[in-house]
Amino acid sequence: MADRKIELTKRGKESLESELRNLIDVVRPEVIEQLKAARAQGDLSENADYDAARDRQAEVEHRINEIEAILASAVVIEDKPVNTKVVALGTKVTFKDLSDNTTMTVEIVGSIEANPLEGLISNECPLGVAMIGRHVGEKALVNSQTPYEVEILNIALDR
Repeated sequence: MADRKIELTKRGKESLESELRNLIDVVRPEVIEQLKAARAQGDLSENADYDAARDRQAEVEHRINEIEAILASAVVIEDKPVNTKVVALGTKVTFKDLSDNTTMTVEIVGSIEANPLEGLISNECPLGVAMIGRHVGEKALVNSQTPYEVEILNIALDR
C-alpha cells in the first residue's frame, strides 16, 4: 500500500484519523486491561479469556497499522469540487440505469471510503470509472461482469 497513493476526501481522512485515535486511546487500553485480567486467572495454556484477548489485541494492532499505512499513502482531494459540469471525486451524481430505467444518486469517493449501501461509490469501481469525466446528458458504458449503460441526469456538489 505504501507505494500506491490513495485518494481520500477530507471527510474520509478525518474519519480514519478519528478511528485511529479511538483505537489507540480507548480500544488498545481496554484490550490491555482484558489481558491483565486474563493473566491474573492463572494458567494461560487453557485460558479462553486470555486467548480471546490476544486475538482481539492482534485485530486492533492490525487495524492500527492498516490505518497508519493508508494515511501515510493518502492524497487528500478537494471534498467539494468547484463545478457541477463534470463528474469527479466528491460530486453527487444522479443517473439512470438504462437496463432497467431505475434512477439512483451516488457520491463518488476514494476507494477506502466507498460504502455502496450508503450511496458512496469508489472512483475505481466500474460505475465510478464509467462516470468520471462525464457531463449531464452523457451516456456511459459500465464495464462490469454484465455491462450496462447509464445516463448522467444531474451532478451536484452538496451532500
